[in-house]
Formats: sequence, C-alpha cells, structure tokens
Amino acid sequence: MRNIYLIGILFVWLSSCGNKMTHPQEGGDTLSLKYATLLNIVDYDGYSVATISNPWREGKILHTYVLVPRESEMPEHLPSGTIIRTPIQRATVFTTVHCSLLTTFGLGERIVGVADLKYIKIPYIHEQVKNGRIADCGNGLSPTVEKIMDIKPDAIMLSPFENSGGYGKVEELGIPLIECAEYMEVSPLARAEWMRFYGLLFGVPEKADSLFNEVDHQYLTLKSEAKQMGKGRSVIIDKMVGSVWYVPGGRSTIGQMLKDAGGQYPWAEDEHSGSLSLPFESVLERAGDADVWMYRYSSDHLMNYAELLSEHRGYNQLTAFKQHHVFGCNVEHSLFYEEAPFRPDYLLSDFIQIVHPESRDSLSLRYYQQLQ
Repeated sequence: MRNIYLIGILFVWLSSCGNKMTHPQEGGDTLSLKYATLLNIVDYDGYSVATISNPWREGKILHTYVLVPRESEMPEHLPSGTIIRTPIQRATVFTTVHCSLLTTFGLGERIVGVADLKYIKIPYIHEQVKNGRIADCGNGLSPTVEKIMDIKPDAIMLSPFENSGGYGKVEELGIPLIECAEYMEVSPLARAEWMRFYGLLFGVPEKADSLFNEVDHQYLTLKSEAKQMGKGRSVIIDKMVGSVWYVPGGRSTIGQMLKDAGGQYPWAEDEHSGSLSLPFESVLERAGDADVWMYRYSSDHLMNYAELLSEHRGYNQLTAFKQHHVFGCNVEHSLFYEEAPFRPDYLLSDFIQIVHPESRDSLSLRYYQQLQ
C-alpha cells in the first residue's frame, strides 16, 4: 500500500506533560468495541482514556490519550497520558486515508495542514491548499516545522512504525501526536472500527458509530452472500517490486478478505499478518496456475498486457496472464488507499465480483479493472 508517513507536528498548548497522576479514577465505563484489539477506551467522569496497545511488543502500551471536553474545566487529577481537548478543531493530517475519513465525516474544514500532498488523491484537499486555507507542510519525513507552528493545529494524525526511532523535533515541541495504528489490526473490520476513536476525538461519535455500523452490516452481508455462492476462483495478488514479490500473508487483512470473498488463495494457511517477500520462482511454483490475478499499480494511464509483460518476462508463465484474467487497480485513478481501509465492504465487493464472475451482472467494480 501507499506509504503511510510517520511525522506530524502539533503546535497547541496541550501537552503530554501536564495534569498527570499515577492512578486514574475507578469505575469507568468501557466502550464496547466489536473487533478492534489494539484499542481500549474508558469513559470517566469528566474525561475519557484511550489506550493503544503496542502492536510490536506484546503487553506494552504504545500511547495513552486523555480526552477532556473542550468546554469543561480541566480536572484536577488526571491519569498519565497525552491530554487532548476535544473536539479537535484544527488538525494537521499526514495520511491520505485520515484526510479521507475526516471529509467523509463532513469535517474537511478541520484539516489545516497536510504533508506529502502528492500522495493525497482528494480533490477537496488540493483545492484548499491552492486557496491557501490548508498548508502544505512538505515532506512527511522532514516536514517544515515553521509552517506547522504558524498554522497552530490542535493535533496531528500520523502513523507509527516499528523501530522508527521516534519523531525527532516533533516530540521536542511537547505537543500531542495522535498515533494512528489501526493499520496494524489483523482483520478488516477491526481496522475500520478505529473510526469510532477518531469520531470521539473530533466530536462526532454518533456519526462515526453510524458509519461503522453501516460498514459492519454491509461487510457481513457480502460475506454471507459470497459463502452461498460456494467455491470461487483461485487468486494471485500484486506483482514484482524489483526482485521481490510481496505476497499478503494468510492472516493479513487482504488474505482474510479473499477468504471472505470465497477466493482460493495459495497462502490462505500462512500465519503471517503482514507480507511475505518471495522471489518470482517461488510465486510461480505455488500460484502460477491461479485462475485470476489482481494487482495494484500507480500510473497516469491504464495498464495493458504488453506493458505488464515488459516489467517482467516471467509473467507470461502465469495462467491468469495467458488466459487474460488479470485485473489492475490504478491507485492514481481510484481512491483505493483513501477509502478501502475504513470501507472494507467496498473492497470485498470487488473481490467477490472477481472471484465469482457470475455475480457481476448487477454490480460494478470500484477499484479494479480488467486489463484490455
């Protein structure tokens, strides 16, 4: 998937240093989460505490946030954690998927800064940057600190990575960083459920809950329909990147969605939740006879078979290539990275239509197109 960038800067008077004590209140009400495993939210009198588990170190905490309503006085005793006044009114967002989610919530005007603009495929964002209302804060790995300080956002949304080494000068500002770790969840609906946390941060919990309930219902309905269709076509995913083919593990979100779609995936029994780095020969041996091939690419035009073959001559050994059962998702011409993480039902619909071609009569593909 498109790179999710690490760095973000907040310039607000909130910080993780103030109003701390070592023991929180007792008797809080835990928000019931249906799928998410890395997120825990407890509501107390006057504030809420959101705890994010470290996805790379079992039993450790990645971050704790203390959410205090903006209109309330600051409580005298708060648990340890990064204090955030809610709802967030001004956000710097360094990830295209979270820009998309906020615009879906109808909160595009809350975005006052972005980074890595060239990777954001949302017309509204580009229009507002052009008009000067949203600041282009430069490269996400080395953002323009002075520009972010000028726009004075309440918060920044960024994605953490294992062994990233921290956030450099950003952390020195003593301002909260919202670490968006939902991409490390091991199921598509668990990942999508994090929208409920973001709904709390931005003061639209009812809207977020409603949207998630819709996603949940649509996904489970599609999954049930796919099960009734029986065994679908066998599938191979993505393509070579340099000398490596990154194959989604069986427990990855893509691997699970292929299973939910009824697709026969050669690595379905694999236990990895990430990707496997394989040479072409290994992929050919295990999945060369797959019925259909789906891959993502970035281009200013739709790809064809000749162009695909020019990238790697070995592709002509794949059954799906020889039979012209290849589907490409051009991420430049679709909102795959913007929508799919929080709308896995959209992507599941595409998968079902591809592995069960008989179901495509009344539906249309949203992200993938069959190569011509």
